[in-house]
Amino acid sequence: MDERRRKLTFRAWRRGFKEMDLLMGTFADKYIEDMSDAELDEFESLLAVEDWDVFGWITGTKEVPAVNQGPILERLKQFKYAA
Repeated sequence: MDERRRKLTFRAWRRGFKEMDLLMGTFADKYIEDMSDAELDEFESLLAVEDWDVFGWITGTKEVPAVNQGPILERLKQFKYAA
């Protein structure tokens, strides 16, 4: 795994609250190797957003601003965490 992907995976596992750690971290573990540069850019931008905002988007309790909409967020919303 290249350095950028390692750093993004590390950040995905250290979000701020356990639910987001598990969701974003397992998502990164499963998909980050196959992401294009554009998808990595989108994932990185999602990691820069406050946890509660992303959590609200994923759970459907908050509307997603147009600037944050994209294929990675849609995949994340469909992702099912399994322990």
